Amino acid sequence: MRVLTPWAARFRLRQYVKASLWIVPMFGLVLGALLAEFALTADGADWPPSGWRYSATTASDVLTAIVGAMVALLGFVVTIGVLVVQQATGTLSPRYMRLWYRDRLQKAVLATFTGTFAFAFSLLRSIESDSVPDLGVTLAGAAVAISLVLLLIYLNRFIHSLRPVAIAELVARMGEDVFTTGAAAVRGAAPRGDGTVPPAGPVMRVRTARGGAVQAFHVTGLVAEAARHDCVFVVTRLIGDFVPPGTVLVDVHGGTSAPDPDRVTGLVALGAERTIEQDPAFALRVLVDIAIRALSPAVNDPTTAVQVINYIESFLHTVGRSRLPGRYVLADHHGHARLVLPGRDWENYLQLAVWEIRDYGASSVQICRRLRAMLEGLLETLPPGQHPAVHTELGLLRESIEREFPDAARRAVAQGADRQGIGGHRRPRP
Repeated sequence: MRVLTPWAARFRLRQYVKASLWIVPMFGLVLGALLAEFALTADGADWPPSGWRYSATTASDVLTAIVGAMVALLGFVVTIGVLVVQQATGTLSPRYMRLWYRDRLQKAVLATFTGTFAFAFSLLRSIESDSVPDLGVTLAGAAVAISLVLLLIYLNRFIHSLRPVAIAELVARMGEDVFTTGAAAVRGAAPRGDGTVPPAGPVMRVRTARGGAVQAFHVTGLVAEAARHDCVFVVTRLIGDFVPPGTVLVDVHGGTSAPDPDRVTGLVALGAERTIEQDPAFALRVLVDIAIRALSPAVNDPTTAVQVINYIESFLHTVGRSRLPGRYVLADHHGHARLVLPGRDWENYLQLAVWEIRDYGASSVQICRRLRAMLEGLLETLPPGQHPAVHTELGLLRESIEREFPDAARRAVAQGADRQGIGGHRRPRP
């Protein structure tokens, strides 16, 4: 009988593969060795042309140099990675590292280096005084050229992409994509009617045997499992919440039979930390972390915080245009409500975006002016239903400014709205 691996275990495996820096290079190593065998087999008498033939000494020297160069370049890339870790944890946000580990270009560069190393090293053993792998040596040289081009692209990419504003743009775009995709999925699974949960209390409570942060739900699997037992699953924890062992994850309402608790918990992925796959608020968390790190006394760089607020504002405009009830009901293909997921409402997103930046940047004129401009911009573009929460944040910002700036002249400057912090168009206060 075939044993099915729980979805949560497969999800954790995918997360490990995405974050791993050794799996793709290992494939490159194996592929390089296999390609060397293919090159030896394909090395014929009529190819390469006479101008591309090598003596045994020349071929051995070239391949030896390539092997040493690839090892040195691998060390160079690892050194860059260590520097990135130091910068990210020191001036950006440790949470960003989870996104950096997944960079495909970095893995492609490492795989190319390891593959070229394995290719050249495998060819070395076939060199004899009367037998030289001419085709293989030529291909090894081409692989070195490709490796160097990729290295230059890699250096250009990370030199430009490690600036806080570039990271803010990347993280904001990822968060907006996750939010848009999730919102579309929720709208597409809306139940017929009001989708209310049966009024009776839960007939069963599913608890988790292990602790961890809630990383993702297998929504389709949970809906199908609830439909199989003709019940409604009510999830009790938000994506991103940390749950200790024994926590109730799902309340089961109604049903003709009791679902298997292990099967249900196998559809909820728990891990060591939050991920962005189903958690757009995690992207906002990273943006806020970068901004408040820039506002710390050790860094004291409010201009960087203002640049990050630009992308926080973009994220909030995306979120604010959607209806966020804070509770989402999903249906099966018959339109019957089967799954209830807790969600963040507009106030949650706005508070996450504003509170800490306002508190840490309350004494900065730049931050006060930029936050006011952001909040007033939200009032101009978002639907009226989102305005009360924005007005609340404007009031809290005003109170914070009054506490930090007792001088009337400086207080008047801090209460202005300026999209550049200082230097942009100042809008009159209402």
